[in-house]
Amino acid sequence: MSFDLRTVSIALATAAAATPALAEVNIYSQRQPELIAPITEAFTKATGIETNVAYLDKGLTERLQAEGDRSPADIIMTVDISRLSQAVEAGVTQPVESAVLNDNIPAEFRDPGNEWFGVTTRARIVYASKDRVADGEITTYEDLTDPKWAGRICTRSGTHPYNLALISGIIHHHGEDYAKEWAEGVKANLARKPQGNDRAQVKAIWAGECDISLGNTYYMGKMLENEEQSEWANSVRIVFPEFDGKGTHMNVSGVAMTKAAPHKEDALAFMEFLASPEAQEIYAEVNYEFPVKPGVARSELVQSWGDFAPDAANLMDLAKLRPTALRIMEEVNFDG
Repeated sequence: MSFDLRTVSIALATAAAATPALAEVNIYSQRQPELIAPITEAFTKATGIETNVAYLDKGLTERLQAEGDRSPADIIMTVDISRLSQAVEAGVTQPVESAVLNDNIPAEFRDPGNEWFGVTTRARIVYASKDRVADGEITTYEDLTDPKWAGRICTRSGTHPYNLALISGIIHHHGEDYAKEWAEGVKANLARKPQGNDRAQVKAIWAGECDISLGNTYYMGKMLENEEQSEWANSVRIVFPEFDGKGTHMNVSGVAMTKAAPHKEDALAFMEFLASPEAQEIYAEVNYEFPVKPGVARSELVQSWGDFAPDAANLMDLAKLRPTALRIMEEVNFDG
């Protein structure tokens, strides 16, 4: 279930203080409530442990810092590696020792210090117009700077975490100077100022405002579920570009236990459930993401998008490059 953020902290804090042994998990989530509801409902059904979710689009780490040891939150769920690493660096999480998590989640999708664990992965891909972009016309992220795309690219803000993670990949593979040139080249090819979310870019392609856009894979599935947005989705196809032969950029959604967690055992049970085959299958079917647990199949729709080679860059290495990526986007005035 979901609560209004303005009242939830008081309610959660009161409950935690009054009944510290209550079987429940309090979650601060940067994932939209509808995306995690199937998971929390399945967890409660399997364990009897209730979940309380407060949705925070921004300021999650700052809120935990302000609450300190009095925070009612047991768990944070975030939408990309940079926000996971920020929480760890801010000291608002704690290490978790769990053989279940270590066995079910590959090392590349969890923190070496055991403070965060990836739950799903997604690729940052190109949505391309079926009518105006030929098969094979774009194959790499580097291609986005080609003058042939002038006036044909749409994207959300260059300073959004999803795009900062992508340019961190550019820095990782090519260096800072090239990354700045790349950002300038993509900006020069934009059809309009960066705006909206990933779905809005697909709508713009459908409307003829641009021909290609950057987006996360799972939005395709979500758009197809929506009567209005399915028309947008059917106007494009997914292209898995690579970093000049190095693979397609990947990111994670993840989970961590807060430093102040008042229900540690229940919180650990929730984290281990997220790595279970049942939860991984739910994510795969409901949220159109890629499971992190080996052996769990992608949904039929996701499989239809085709296979691709993921970039092998360490996600923590990319997270460390986020400040440089942000500086570059601000220097080139990407959103201006």
